[in-house]
Amino acid sequence: MDSVFRLDGRAAVVTGGASGIGLEVCRVLTQAGAAVTIADIDGARAAEVSRELPGSRVCSVDVTDEADVQTKIGALDRIDILVNNAGIGLVGGIEETSAEDFRRLMRVNVEGVYLVTRAAMPRLLAAHGTVVNIGSVSGLVAVKRRFAYCATKGAVIALSRQLAIDYAGRLRVNCVCPGTVETPFVEAYLEKNHKHEKEKVRAELHARQPIGRMGRPREVANMVRYLCSEEAEFVTGSVVTIDGGWTAM
Repeated sequence: MDSVFRLDGRAAVVTGGASGIGLEVCRVLTQAGAAVTIADIDGARAAEVSRELPGSRVCSVDVTDEADVQTKIGALDRIDILVNNAGIGLVGGIEETSAEDFRRLMRVNVEGVYLVTRAAMPRLLAAHGTVVNIGSVSGLVAVKRRFAYCATKGAVIALSRQLAIDYAGRLRVNCVCPGTVETPFVEAYLEKNHKHEKEKVRAELHARQPIGRMGRPREVANMVRYLCSEEAEFVTGSVVTIDGGWTAM
């Protein structure tokens, strides 16, 4: 497998690259030969990650701040690969979701993808590059009490498809939609919402996927690696689920 899905000589930017799925994407792309820029609002944590990844560098950036994104992402000299992974979640139905919380999720999960991609576009087009947006099965099927999150991930899927058509032949754009993946994101959810029944709810999260377990960050990262590689040159505008069978159920 080391001779396929190679990314040697490519420059990659991964937002939210300091933890969870983003961290594993940084590791996998580095192992495939890419020089990775770890873009994260937590610059200190990104710097720790960078020390373990040869050839990587850090971009401390707030994806919701237009000026910050334009200054930092727009200043990068080369971008062959952009992985829009930064995102946040929220538990609650429409009546439980404040307008401010709804706007906050839209700012991070949707506007962040827009701002970063727009800033990176000149470099991506010059490189005939590729974009992989991290969506979610929550953008494809309804998940109880995830009103705002479902709305934002549905938007990410739609904008991924639209960009793929606008730039067909010049730039590839795909969207990866994971099911529930064992990450610090999930641990924070358990701690906040199910502190006194974490193991019970963790077992329910495992069981939600027909395969009987949550996904692993490396599994998602390997899908991203494939979509960024030459072997995937005919793949654009695709929405790829990696969900243990959840959306097939």
